[in-house]
Amino acid sequence: MTLSTNRVYNARIVSSVAATVISLACGTNYVYSAWAPQFADKLLLSATESNLIGLAGNLGMYSMGVPVGMFVDSKGPRPAVIVGAVLLGLGYYPLHQAYNAGHGSVPWLCFVSYLTGLGGCMAFAAAVKTSALNWPHHRGTATAFPLAAFGLSAFFFALVGSVFFPGSPSRFLMLLACGTFGLTFVGFFFLRVLPPHAPYHAVLDVEPGMSDSRQLHRTTSEESKGRAGRGHPNEPGMSPTATDTPTNNTSMTQKAAPEHGEDEANSTARESPSHPSAEGHSRAAGAEDGEEASGIRDGADETSSLLSQSTSSSLPGEVLVQSSVDMDRSHRIDIRGVNLLKNFEFWQLFTIMAVLSGIGLMTINNIGNDVTALWKHYDDSIDDKTLVLRQQLHVSILSIGSFSGRLLSGVGSDFLVKVLHASRVWCLVVASGIFSLAQVCALNMTNPHLLGFVSGFSGLGYGFLFGVFPSIVAESFGIHGLSQNWGFMTLSPVISSNIFNLFYGAVYDAHSVVDKDGVSSCADGLECYRAAYVVTLAACGLGLVVTLWVIWHQSRVRLAESAGKSRARE
Repeated sequence: MTLSTNRVYNARIVSSVAATVISLACGTNYVYSAWAPQFADKLLLSATESNLIGLAGNLGMYSMGVPVGMFVDSKGPRPAVIVGAVLLGLGYYPLHQAYNAGHGSVPWLCFVSYLTGLGGCMAFAAAVKTSALNWPHHRGTATAFPLAAFGLSAFFFALVGSVFFPGSPSRFLMLLACGTFGLTFVGFFFLRVLPPHAPYHAVLDVEPGMSDSRQLHRTTSEESKGRAGRGHPNEPGMSPTATDTPTNNTSMTQKAAPEHGEDEANSTARESPSHPSAEGHSRAAGAEDGEEASGIRDGADETSSLLSQSTSSSLPGEVLVQSSVDMDRSHRIDIRGVNLLKNFEFWQLFTIMAVLSGIGLMTINNIGNDVTALWKHYDDSIDDKTLVLRQQLHVSILSIGSFSGRLLSGVGSDFLVKVLHASRVWCLVVASGIFSLAQVCALNMTNPHLLGFVSGFSGLGYGFLFGVFPSIVAESFGIHGLSQNWGFMTLSPVISSNIFNLFYGAVYDAHSVVDKDGVSSCADGLECYRAAYVVTLAACGLGLVVTLWVIWHQSRVRLAESAGKSRARE
């Protein structure tokens, strides 16, 4: 590696660490169960009203995914991070004030809870997009770290709260307000999308059914150095402006080509593998001849950023067909907007996300109620402080399970694709199986000491689901519209989580009694919520069937694509 390449590599590492820290602040909606039961008791809220407040946070996280994704794609990741930091602080502080005051209207509490979800959504979308762009050769592993940190967020804050503020929901809410803002704000200064060290010019050329593919030609080192100081007017990771559109091919060949070498998200130099360009090969050959005549032999450094580290090439022209970034399907297609909604595979994945995420969110938002019901039935002398600590323990178990699942599915999906040549969607089959196991445990655990199996398997399944899904979306519909496509995909939990959580609240309230002070409680143990888990167990079976159907459908589509490419080459 050259000194410049080392600096870029180190900057990518720093940016990935920043993305992970930011993500650690974005998953605090999942710590809701650690303070929600006491919050409901203090404000005299029913289980359904408490669930509405929790659902508002989920709504903020998932309902605005599409506009947030479009914002990140067009403006770059950094603005979304700073806005997210402000919204997180503005959301949690009023909740802290409401608890101290002992009253607050449910619509207002839902609104500020919504802000916490929206702030987390914006900052998290920016962190994932940055990681995906900075490490195109290892996207599954790179995105696994911010995804895993997002899942670990609840554990991190629950741990800090239990150590420094045990049994104090008020101070815990203040911790959430200050901690989420602080982590995100600090991470903002280190989060960057690094442009590729790529001395190639982009010549726009549209291929039907794919995003604009671009031909390559080599520049001399002098040209690269002269251009490096100018930079690109757009931040890497941003969508192209009007002057970047394929309709301006002829006029832009000379005007825009020198500038686009540094725009990774939308101007990554690429050659379609199904239609190798003779013109591109002749340019590469001409550049090689020119280098030999002038004595310039620094081709290895200039091509290194476009090649996998394990790829060796003796001819500059081989870069056109060996670049794993250019050959990757996610860089050759770009399906978004209306075209995404017309895509059958999108609706298949949307259904899987809806079913499985709804199952996970029901337990995540209500594990505190599960703990309360089982412990009050098992030991009616348990005090509130001990109950809070038990709730925080299960939130931590959920969070650790989610962290583990996200990390395992991200790295494991890369192993499936690169080594076993299998579909990443098999990770969703694993998630469906884990969720099924969690529901079976929930239906049979009457001893509160064993409730950890429910929270652990639920967190693990939820982590497997969200750890691999962004990579599946990128491979299915293209990396360049990942943020907004992921936004469309995360609309599905809005629907399903409302259904499952409100059903859980209705079941719990049906078994609850209200004392003379207006406090609602249920001491029936497992029967307080058993009916809700019967429904989610059936939903697990549905999710498994749809997931297997997607794998079968994808294999047929990919085989058809391969056959089409073979005929085109002939």
